[in-house]
This record gives sequence, structure tokens and C-alpha cells, in this order.
Amino acid sequence: MKIVSFSGIDGAGKSTQIGALQAWLGEIGLSVQMLTFWDDVVVLPRFREFMSHAAFKGDQGIGSPERPLQRRDKNVTSWPVSIMRFGLYFLDAINLCRITLKVRKSGSDVVIFDRYIYDELANLPLKGRLTRAFISILLKFVPKPDVAYLIDADPLAALARKPEYPLDFLHKNREAYLALARLTGAISVIEPQAIEGMAAKIRSVFRQKLSGPQPEYAGLPVLP
Repeated sequence: MKIVSFSGIDGAGKSTQIGALQAWLGEIGLSVQMLTFWDDVVVLPRFREFMSHAAFKGDQGIGSPERPLQRRDKNVTSWPVSIMRFGLYFLDAINLCRITLKVRKSGSDVVIFDRYIYDELANLPLKGRLTRAFISILLKFVPKPDVAYLIDADPLAALARKPEYPLDFLHKNREAYLALARLTGAISVIEPQAIEGMAAKIRSVFRQKLSGPQPEYAGLPVLP
């Protein structure tokens, strides 16, 4: 079983690209299981959603061009909040290990994670030595995806698709993702381009990462 993860700022187009990859994998005969990090991995999601709304007075739900929101959760970056995140993210990492062991017994060929631990780490102050030490510890025991994608996007375009966070935060968040990709050295950055061009690049990276001795992945076709 192979693990694939998708990360990126809100509005980057992750859902679109996940759907395209899932369809392609199905066409070439592989069984795929989908997991959403927030729904299937994070610890106490309802409590965290309630606290972000009650403490920071942000909107709840998912924003759309017809219904823009002003969320206040991961864009709150005070030190007390960062310290709290260290604890919650550590618990999430432990639960991720448990979930990964469970899905390895599911019989699926590929498990796709919509967001991963990387999306949480991008919310931390990456320049701090304490943060980098914390990230180093987590990455030593958290399962490393066989293929990890970062769907890069222009923040202005992402904001138009999913209006939830201020534009300045999206710029900072994008830079954090790119810095994390450089820090880990294990994340493939898919640069912004047309939807089909990104989908083709994702398929190409998948083939490059998994072509090898495994007979079920060797010689995977590239669909137009």
C-alpha cells in the first residue's frame, strides 16, 4: 500500500487534483482509499472548531465566492496559541501513526490524504529554533508519504476561489509551505498552471516516485 498526501493553502485546488489523480488510478486498475486529515486524523476536531470560534470570534464553515467568510484559527499566530499547537499537533502525529497502521491493513493499493501533518506544521513559526526542533522530532516518527504533493497557487487566485482568510495571511502561509518543502526535502511542489497541466505533472511525479521493483507500479501509463 502506498501513501499519497496533498497539501497547500486554502483555495489552491487540492480537491480538484485529488479527484483527478483518484480517477486516473482507478482507470489503471488500482484501488484507492481517501482520508481527510481534519475528519479522520486530528484529535478533538469539534472542540478545536468551537474554541477557534468562541475565543477568536471567527466564522465557521467553508467559504465560497457566493458566501465569503472571515475565519480566525490558523491565522492567529500569538505565542500562547503556538505553544498550544505544539501539544495538539503532537497528539495528531501520534494518531496519524495509528491511522496509518490501520489503513495498511485495508487492502487498498493507494491511500490519499487530503492534507497531512505538513499542513499543520506550516502554521508554526518556522524560523524559530524551538519550532524546527519540534518539526524534526515529529518527522522522525510520523509515517513519510511515498508521494507528498504541495499544490502551489497564487494567493490572489486562491482567495477568489475560497475567500476565508486575508490575502496577507495567504501570502505568508504560501511562503511557509514552500519553506517547509525545502526543510523536509520530501515534498514535490506542483507549480501553478492550468488544471490539466497540474494533473499531468502530478501523474508524472507519481510514476517517477513509484516506478521500481513493484510490478503493480512499474510501467504506469501516462493518460492524456
